[in-house]
Amino acid sequence: MTTSGATPTAWPNSRARSRVRSDRPAYSAVNLRNYIIVTGAYWGFTLTDGALRMLVLLHFFNLGYSPVTLAFLFLLYEFFGIVTNLLGGWIASRMGLRVTLVGGLALQVAALGLLSLLDPQWPERFSVAWVMLSQALSGIAKDLTKMSSKSAIKVLVPADAKGTLFRWVAVLTGSKNALKGAGFFLGAFLLATAGFKGALWLMAGALAAVWLGSWISLPRELGKAKGKAGWRDLFAKSRAINVLCTARFFLFGARDIWFVVGVPVFLRGVLGWSFWQVGTFMACWVIGYGLIQGAAPAILRGRAPAGGTAAAIAFALTAVSAAIPLGLAAGWPAGGVVVGGLALFGAVFALNSAVHSYLILDYTDGDKVALNVGFYYMANAGGRLVGCLLSGVLYQAAGLTGCLWGTVVFAALAALVALSLPRTAEHPERLTVATPTADGD
Repeated sequence: MTTSGATPTAWPNSRARSRVRSDRPAYSAVNLRNYIIVTGAYWGFTLTDGALRMLVLLHFFNLGYSPVTLAFLFLLYEFFGIVTNLLGGWIASRMGLRVTLVGGLALQVAALGLLSLLDPQWPERFSVAWVMLSQALSGIAKDLTKMSSKSAIKVLVPADAKGTLFRWVAVLTGSKNALKGAGFFLGAFLLATAGFKGALWLMAGALAAVWLGSWISLPRELGKAKGKAGWRDLFAKSRAINVLCTARFFLFGARDIWFVVGVPVFLRGVLGWSFWQVGTFMACWVIGYGLIQGAAPAILRGRAPAGGTAAAIAFALTAVSAAIPLGLAAGWPAGGVVVGGLALFGAVFALNSAVHSYLILDYTDGDKVALNVGFYYMANAGGRLVGCLLSGVLYQAAGLTGCLWGTVVFAALAALVALSLPRTAEHPERLTVATPTADGD
């Protein structure tokens, strides 16, 4: 790893370079400890987040709710994600990332408890409103926790350690998605064994312990900006960040058009899969997606990516997306086409998402990291909101094929927008210093 302030000419030979790196590591033991705490808290939250989504989806589908109604259950979850990411970054820059991280964990505990109060005897409209309210709290909690965790990495990794930054981002993002997949399986398992309310109380108790540990362990000053951010800073972004956020909107819209309602309902209602089978497939998909995200630096040979990489991968995703409905139209076995096609979709999508997660930090100055990451995840949540709504509407109107063609359109738009991203790194001098790290240091 390289040290802050170094330049490429500072290394006359590889032997001297290795000696300096070993004397002054790019991150301290304290930063590594805080990274582990932040990552552990995010892991705990992610398990409950994935389990809660599967609990709600399968429980209310089993009660006979329509695809559009199921989509509406998650609309406030996604809408408040937009609001939270916009304001959460501003709050974190003024109060610190510790406040927003533990606040997100506490709100998730409250959301789980609120949902457990749902009475089966209530009228359907009242039940839907109650679930939407609890999901709104959960959406706020999810994006506070995610924004805080991702922003903390930028704070903890030195500015010149680009290779380290890419690896730490990939590990956090990849492991989070793998655990979210495990959460899908956990939700199906708890629904079958502990019931709806029992599952909610078990998760609330476990997450409360994570909240307490994070509150005690993290430093109070983590992520506070040197200067106070004003309201103008919420929207005053660079062109590169604005383009990246637009591409992110379409990328996650492309996923959620089939992911939220279309495929789970198709597997359960058309193919006749059990709760266990649906939960296991969704879990394996997200786990595999997470593992590939975590391996993104190795797949890209350790090179910190630029905008051209994001565009190329998005075009590949468009091609994969189109192959699935074309395979169904050709009369190939539906189960094999959907499972195999979405597995390939997940691999390409994971690489695209990992590149985006690195680029937002590369385009960001350290003092504005919470603001810019919050803005980035606001676009992420906006894509999920639109994808969630279209998932229910398109499935009810045109079945799974309608959802998949919607995915093709959004993936193509993500690719076209990404063509406007900078084709070279924002900080090429830092990338030159980080090259030894990328080569296996």
